[in-house]
Amino acid sequence: MAPTPTSLLSPADRVRRQGLRRMKAVALGALLFMAVVFAVSFPLQQAIPAFGYVRAAAEGGMVGALADWFAVTALFRHPLGIPIPHTAIIPRRKDEIGRTLGEFVETNFLEAGVIREKLESIGVAARVGSWLRRPDNAERVAAEASAAASGILTALSDDEVQDLLEDLARDHLLAPSWGPSLGGWLDRVVDTGAHHGAVDLAVDSIETWLVANRSVFTGLVSRRLPSWVPSVATRLVDDTVYREALAFVAAVRADPDHPARRAIDGYLTRVADDLQGETETAARLEAAKAAVFDSPRVRALAAEAWGTAKAGLVRSLGDADSPLRRRIAAALAEIGDRLATEPALQQRIDARVTDAAATLVDRHRADIASIITDTVERWDAQETTEKIELMVGRDLQYIRLNGTIVGSLAGLVIFTIAHAVFGAGG
Repeated sequence: MAPTPTSLLSPADRVRRQGLRRMKAVALGALLFMAVVFAVSFPLQQAIPAFGYVRAAAEGGMVGALADWFAVTALFRHPLGIPIPHTAIIPRRKDEIGRTLGEFVETNFLEAGVIREKLESIGVAARVGSWLRRPDNAERVAAEASAAASGILTALSDDEVQDLLEDLARDHLLAPSWGPSLGGWLDRVVDTGAHHGAVDLAVDSIETWLVANRSVFTGLVSRRLPSWVPSVATRLVDDTVYREALAFVAAVRADPDHPARRAIDGYLTRVADDLQGETETAARLEAAKAAVFDSPRVRALAAEAWGTAKAGLVRSLGDADSPLRRRIAAALAEIGDRLATEPALQQRIDARVTDAAATLVDRHRADIASIITDTVERWDAQETTEKIELMVGRDLQYIRLNGTIVGSLAGLVIFTIAHAVFGAGG
């Protein structure tokens, strides 16, 4: 099997490859050492019987080393390239291994009880709160959230958003009749007397204007009098009209129950009633609404509103010192402080997070586990084998080394027992 190119290996894989090569050399060295010992002791055992024990130990060590070499090699490839049955197990059964691994994860890890027990022992809300209450962490989250929001705003199609705003304005603002809503609102204003402040402001403004514009009344009435009326009389008429106007305004301002105020209340009540019925007043209001908010104007208003809002949000989200960013960071820190200090809130959040996670895992456990199965199926068999061998191969080479040692000891013990039994019997 061709090895995985070095360029595809991670730094950790390169370290594992070096360790694997060293252990392979050690295991092979142990086998060669046993072979040399066997080659030396085999001819000498006839002259020196004690070398029989050495030969037996070396023979057992070679058998153990070769057997374990075959077993380890058979996991990853065909020994010596010979397609012996039940060898090259990993590349041949890669997909089945992936399915088995997926089933194992699904059964033992993606189980609602396991997820619930783990999350309950963690204390998610308290940990998140303790981390989030720190100002630097809150600012970091605010920065990440702002960057994500700014990216979303930038990616949105202006035309589509404008179409949406236009449709919303038509469906929820322009399509409904304004008369009943405005009439009901005006009716409540009159019933509660909330308009009295506006009337007082209007009266005060009129009085202030009258005091500042005395000259306006000069000739206001007198120029309509016959020419034969003396000038003294005309000035007297103008002064009288001016004083009466001031007196009327002062009386309205001073008397909460003035007839003029009652007249205003009555007029507003009639207008409110007319707006809530199918009257000419309501029809004129709808006609004025249609004239002001025609299609081009609604489109222009939607475009202007979106453009202004988008530009302002993107600018504020991108500025770390903007009031919006500071408020977001402060709100996150406040949330973190509450999560860290309020046990009742922690219990509610933990319960909801645990229930949501357990339900999600229980509902989609098969889909989550299928990620493992599908991923393994997409892997190349040779690359998969190489990766697995790099992960566990070093430990498997220890098995070869241990097999050499255990085999030599077993060979020595067997030879000793056989020599003792049959040698004594002979």
